Amino acid sequence: MIVAAGTAPAGSGHGDPAAAIVLALALILLAAKLGGELASRLGQPAVLGELVAGIIVGNISLLGFGQLEYLKNEPVIDMFARIGVILLLFEVGLESTIGQMMKVGASALLVAVLGVVTPFALGLVIGRILLPDHSIYAHIFLGATLTATSVGITARVLKDLDRQNTQEARIILGAAVVDDVLGLVILSAVTGIIISAAAGTGISYISIGISGFKAFAFLAIGLLAGAYLSPKALHFASKLKTPGVLLAWGLSFCFLLSWLADAIGLAPIVGAFAAGLVLEDAHYRDFKDRGEHGLEELVAPITAFLAPVFFVQMGMKTDLRVFADSGVLLLAGAITVAAVLGKQVCAFGAIGKGIDRLTIGLGMIPRGEVGLIFANIGLGLTVGNERVVDQSLFSAIVVMVVLTTLLTPPALKWSIFRKRGGAGSMPACGT
Repeated sequence: MIVAAGTAPAGSGHGDPAAAIVLALALILLAAKLGGELASRLGQPAVLGELVAGIIVGNISLLGFGQLEYLKNEPVIDMFARIGVILLLFEVGLESTIGQMMKVGASALLVAVLGVVTPFALGLVIGRILLPDHSIYAHIFLGATLTATSVGITARVLKDLDRQNTQEARIILGAAVVDDVLGLVILSAVTGIIISAAAGTGISYISIGISGFKAFAFLAIGLLAGAYLSPKALHFASKLKTPGVLLAWGLSFCFLLSWLADAIGLAPIVGAFAAGLVLEDAHYRDFKDRGEHGLEELVAPITAFLAPVFFVQMGMKTDLRVFADSGVLLLAGAITVAAVLGKQVCAFGAIGKGIDRLTIGLGMIPRGEVGLIFANIGLGLTVGNERVVDQSLFSAIVVMVVLTTLLTPPALKWSIFRKRGGAGSMPACGT
């Protein structure tokens, strides 16, 4: 493991490149737990404290303390964070089953479709009004960016509140998976249109269609094949006497599906969630019958270590200086309102009696790293020597991502417990 020269603070080690990494992890984990504890004492989900702790660490250089700047772009820490969110979605998937997800399949699909179409339209309108000097391609790309949903934040909040097995949670998680697939199709279409415009060629609808087909095919084939092969593979693995076989097999399966998802252009977290859905308790009953822990219990400590790294890192990448530009703030405020309202409309797609649609709408709000990935792609696209997404638009999108990320935990908690007599009766969330 090699750390690039100049990324570690002076005096952080004695020549071993791992020294800077373990110091960074120590600082991040301490910040995460202190922030999570403070948030819990204030009656909010721990993940909110982790995000705020990251913002503080990432902007402490504004006070003249620049020794922690290297944490923002440390590639090894970034890798820990990426694996952390993969494991978080794997763990959430383990706590659900394919049968449970199928029961909310129609609702999840409708919620996802409305949650993509509405924000896209709102983003397009806002672009035309507030960015008249930008090209139509910038307006379209802004709409595409607003379609994204980052399920990592919501999944963590639901887990903190012990609500990950409710019908609303399953609709949110199922819709987020479909949302990612639809977002991929839209991103492919918009990118294809822009590239074609820049090159002066026609639009390749065939390549756009192939991208969408691959995304849907992955989910269908992955779930069906996994459900068929997983019990057989785990039965064979149970004959091995080496300690840790179940954990090794479960993580290998999670990482394999994550890799396959990325290979066809989907977010790796989609593959991780699918892997968790496939691996049901009945599949590894042989291990539990001989006194071993279940896969959920084995994975939990690893997730508790790595997931906070992801949330602190998201906070660290937030540059508070963008708030000084009034134009950026106006645009950011407008697209944040569109981002929130667009996902509230999607809640009307939830079918059934007694479903808490407000909770579903709030759970779909955060854009997180997915929105940033979309915006970053826009930075690299040009039409007529003009960037599709310039720095001011990118900064506004960053602010929107931060606000939707910070808004979701307290709003989601309030919504879940609002029928229990108000905030005073809300239980504190665990860290």
